[in-house]
Amino acid sequence: MVLSLYVVLFLALHLLPGVKSSMANLNNNGYDGIVIAINPGVPEDEKLIQNIKEMVTEASTYLFHATKRRVYFRNVSILIPNTWKSKSEYSMPKQESYDQADVIVANPYLKYGDDPYTLQYGQCGEKGQYIHFTPNFLLTNNLPIYGSRGRVFVHEWAHLRWGIFDEYNVDRPFYISSRNTIEATRCSTHITGINVVFKECQGSSCITRPCRRDSQTGLYEAKCTFIPEKSQTARDSIMFVQSLDSVTEFCTAKTHNTEAPNLQNKMCSSRSTWDVIMDSDDFRNASPMKGTDPPPHPTFSLLKSKQRVVCLVLDKSGSMSSEDRLFRMNQAAELYLIQIIEKGSLVGMVTFESLATTLNYLTEIIGDNAYEKITANLPQEASGGTSICSGLRAGFQAIIHSNQSTSGSEIILLTDGEDDQISSCFEEVKQSGAIIHTIALGPSAARELETLSNMTGGYRFYANKDINGLTDAFSRISSRSGSITQQAIQLESKALNITGRKWINGTVPVDSTIGNDTFFVVTWTIQKPEILLQDPKGTKYEASDFKVDKLNIRSARLRIPGIAETGTWTYSLLNKHAKSQMLTVTMTTRARSPTTLPVIATAHMSRSTTHYPSPMIVYAQVSQGFLPVLGINVTAIIETEDGHQVILELWDNGAGADTVKNDGIYSRYFTEYHGNGRYSLKVHAQARNNIARLSLRQQQNRAMYIPGYVENGKIIPNPPRPEVKDDVSEAKVEDFSRLTSGGSFTVSGAPPAGSHTPVFPPGKITDLEAKVKDDHIQLSWTAPGNVLDKGKEKMLFNLSFPM
Repeated sequence: MVLSLYVVLFLALHLLPGVKSSMANLNNNGYDGIVIAINPGVPEDEKLIQNIKEMVTEASTYLFHATKRRVYFRNVSILIPNTWKSKSEYSMPKQESYDQADVIVANPYLKYGDDPYTLQYGQCGEKGQYIHFTPNFLLTNNLPIYGSRGRVFVHEWAHLRWGIFDEYNVDRPFYISSRNTIEATRCSTHITGINVVFKECQGSSCITRPCRRDSQTGLYEAKCTFIPEKSQTARDSIMFVQSLDSVTEFCTAKTHNTEAPNLQNKMCSSRSTWDVIMDSDDFRNASPMKGTDPPPHPTFSLLKSKQRVVCLVLDKSGSMSSEDRLFRMNQAAELYLIQIIEKGSLVGMVTFESLATTLNYLTEIIGDNAYEKITANLPQEASGGTSICSGLRAGFQAIIHSNQSTSGSEIILLTDGEDDQISSCFEEVKQSGAIIHTIALGPSAARELETLSNMTGGYRFYANKDINGLTDAFSRISSRSGSITQQAIQLESKALNITGRKWINGTVPVDSTIGNDTFFVVTWTIQKPEILLQDPKGTKYEASDFKVDKLNIRSARLRIPGIAETGTWTYSLLNKHAKSQMLTVTMTTRARSPTTLPVIATAHMSRSTTHYPSPMIVYAQVSQGFLPVLGINVTAIIETEDGHQVILELWDNGAGADTVKNDGIYSRYFTEYHGNGRYSLKVHAQARNNIARLSLRQQQNRAMYIPGYVENGKIIPNPPRPEVKDDVSEAKVEDFSRLTSGGSFTVSGAPPAGSHTPVFPPGKITDLEAKVKDDHIQLSWTAPGNVLDKGKEKMLFNLSFPM
């Protein structure tokens, strides 16, 4: 199989949420602010909204009793895509968006079923990213297979909100207990059933036989299946099989099966699910509601996405004249307006120092004339003080003046200055309903800046010594609507310090999923270099083909005509000046067509703030649609406030910081702190030498597909679950390059750089396995390094015994 064979894949053509900032919060036992977002690619269907309401209403009561009267769902927003028709009952969203939703409704990530699942790759007790329901799951009767939709929602909510894991294991469905009996992997062991091999099924009748024992493993043969009894007395656990009528609770310390080889035991050190839930932030201060009355039914708000509205609020105070900051800001803002912002968006611009000036009210980005009206007004001089609130207020007025609401609009706020009055407009910002993305430039930017992005669900970035830091930040601020084929993708972002009169060469792969609206940009600090760019078919572009900016912001831009050729592009740059100068290369593109799913990369840290010596985890997700991309090189570049860079290779090996092997989530512990302050994260994902592949296997952390039940001694089968055959479990992926910013994070309590010794222990062994080989047992595990997962290697240990 190759990547272009989309006919075998039932893929959603839209963006997956990357960095999550859930609006859900718990107040007086009720969850408010839950967002369920429907993908723009889902056809309009009123029944979908009705079924979502019914699912959440049922789930609320089930959750209330499962948590012993502690929590329920109170207020839920359903985000309608702008591809659906407008209706009077639809309100305008504030900070709610598809990318930040708790639940997304989108077409399946492959054609092999509609299993609900939660994208969850954090450590035990850490929140997941989102729950994914398919339209087919919500619109058809799946009661025999998964149980009621409300029960399934509670199973997935436990993954998402409390960071607990499944208590079954598809890969290891049986284990040998301490009593030397073969048991189904489950919790609790009070759930009864039979173990059989299906020989043949016709309709509601199946021919089965008892499972045979494998002499090599001591377990049942590979095709053996555990079929639960329909009628049970066991009340737990929801994380094993929520579909059984009797199951209404989570496993507790008394009922938890510590021997089962499931992800809950692996990730949570054999703690029960209820123990982890009770230790969560939600439950530490949540007492059971008094009385016997059930909770009130949830209330629902229907919100419809609107046309994207963005206002740039840019600092032009006196400090912006240092270190070429004004130039760098203008270069990055111009790139954003020409190459990143989606066509059809409304964009305005405000600058500020002690006072604010509105340079452009909202302009619809349609053709070249539109963005030229804005770029022509980029500030050319820096002077004055810093009043961030003045800039924000002017930004709000620029939006309102253009007959748009600030609610749901976006502000991109860039500043390098301190401002002790910034908190004076926090309440105005909160009331505006706007989303504030903040970019802190340099080490002196106001420390309260991140509060603005945190309170509004915006992105937060930091740029300092990395000359491409601003470009990378702006490139990350795409639409949150879920329409990935409209969004810009960054292929290259490189800073090159070239000595006088010297050439430097480089390559950028362009794969067949991209190539529309492709730009190649070169910037310089002293003198325009000689530029040679060649496509895979030999067509050459020279410096004369590049458009040099009229505003003297030292950049040259080439828009590749039509669709960029697939293959390796090569470039050569000559520093024509006698002295060394810094050159940068940036390449961006979009999906090849509205029906072509591009490979994308997103990145973030496990937390936005940390206090030394608490370690953090770097996460990068590389996917095509909902399918993970495997076998690639993923590198994280972390820049500290003083400009020091730490480079980490991220791994998808299921050990150390990585939860599950081969799920397209590349992870690594970060422990190399260099003082306090802001740190920035950038990730480069590269597929090389044609070894990358697309995984077609089902996700982890999903509601279990029940093959059938035993009722009155007879097996009642469910329809067989579509499985991925071994010969099509992976598809080849062309070589590609993706670069993405992971935003910024803040460190406190760290000693100065170089003044401390490592205080982090070796990582925990989580993948110990035993296999019988001839006359001995072979144990294998990934050995931890001296500092968490630093310095790991695969080790084997053999233990012989007489057979």
